[in-house]
Parts: sequence; C-alpha cells; structure tokens
Amino acid sequence: MTGGVAAVQARIAEIRAYVEPATVPAAAATSAASGASASASGVSASGSAAAGTDFAAALAQLTGAAGADLGTVPAHALSTTVTGQDLVEAAKKYLGTPYVWGGESLAEGGLDCSGLVLRSLADLGITSGVPRVARDQATLGEAVPSLDQALPGDLVVLNGGKHIGIYVGDGQMIDAPKPGKSVTIRDVYAEPTTIRRILPQAAATATAAPASAALSSALASTAAGQNALALLTGSAGATAASGTTGSLTQALGALGSGSAGASTSSLLTSLWGAAS
Repeated sequence: MTGGVAAVQARIAEIRAYVEPATVPAAAATSAASGASASASGVSASGSAAAGTDFAAALAQLTGAAGADLGTVPAHALSTTVTGQDLVEAAKKYLGTPYVWGGESLAEGGLDCSGLVLRSLADLGITSGVPRVARDQATLGEAVPSLDQALPGDLVVLNGGKHIGIYVGDGQMIDAPKPGKSVTIRDVYAEPTTIRRILPQAAATATAAPASAALSSALASTAAGQNALALLTGSAGATAASGTTGSLTQALGALGSGSAGASTSSLLTSLWGAAS
C-alpha cells in the first residue's frame, strides 16, 4: 500500500471516531515497532493467529465486506463467493434494455430472458457451466420448495421452462419479458414451474459501532495492531517523528502479512481504496 498517511486519512473518517478512544501509549507503539517477543508482550503465537483472524472479521464487519454466508451455499452452487444479492445488482444494470429474442449482449441490441441471466452471471465472472436457454438453466443449483422461501438471486422459472427471471425479493423478479418490452422488475405473475438457488446469500454485517469496537479490540491485541492503532489515533507521539513507529502503510502491511493475511489485505484494499 502506498500513498502514506495523508492519502489514507480521507478514507478512515468514518472509523476515526470509534478508534480514537482506544489510544495506545507511545511506549506500546515503540515496543510493537521494535519487534518485542511474544513472551514479553504476553501474546503467544497461537494467540497472535487468533487475533489476526479476529482483526479480519472485525474489519469485514466494519467495511461491509463480509462476503458470502458460507452457511447458505446451495448444492451445486455456481460460486461460493458471489452472492444472490450480487446477481440482482448485476441484472439491475440492464433495466430498460430492450427484449431481443436470442440476445445475450448489448452488442446484439438487447437481451432475452435467459440471456439476461447469462449476461448478469458473466458480468460477475461466472461463465462455466451456465446453459444458454431457460429450460436448461432451470436445472442449475438446488430446488427451492416455494416462492415463500425464495431469496434474492434465485432463478424463477415459469411457463414450464419457457421463461426465467431473477428473484429480487418481496414477490418480485427482474426479467426480460417479451418482444416489445424491456428488462424490468415486476411481480412474479404465476406459480413458478421451479425455483433454483444457484448462489449463497450475503453475510449479515453488524452495525458500525459494535464492529468498530471489535476492530479497536482486535487491533490492540497484536503488536502490529497496536502500532497501526497508534498511528490511526495520532497517539504515537514523538516515536513517529523519530521513525520508530513507521508509516501507517507499513503498519497495515504488517497486519496483512499475518495468519489472516489474504483476507485482511483484501479488506484493507476495500477500506482504503486508492491508497492501496
């Protein structure tokens, strides 16, 4: 991550109010930067690993980047990371696009019902194993017993497999209806032939205050976290000027190299955007 503290500060305004109360003494930041041993800091290797996971989870809550709820992954899912909500949002980009029989891209002038499903999944990087026509798309994933149990992103198959839409919630779907019409959101107009769940649901995220409290706690539980927290709150004091504490980007980089490295780095990129 590059760009220094100045580039980061604009991105962290929403969490500064929550992490400022958890100030870390300069001595603690100095100890963290000097690489104090786990025994001296009271953090064991296993404790550091757990804290790294806690940090990633807390940051995921704060940024709303918790991703898919792995407990909702259906059988034969097309992805375990893309969610049903993602599919709905991808399809909404085509609202107002004309119905064109056989159309599966805007280059063809429009989309048909199964083309909308195909195009929306492709926009999310899902292309393997996705049939072209509605009757075949109706075999994807796992069956949902009724419309009452449908969730956003489920495929709603109608007219014996001749038509398909994407469920958005509240008894509605987004679909490309028929010639002369355009992609729209409307009520599911008939009893579905079948409903197919092909993607997991998005994980629930906590409110900002509890999540940021958890983030402060997780930061303070590791040496690298203490260093980053000191820089975030401006409590590093003279040690920062002397170069002992280092830059915020270096501190965040240290956090991203821990046991939760990959997920932490991804979340930090999401939170600080252009500064990564």
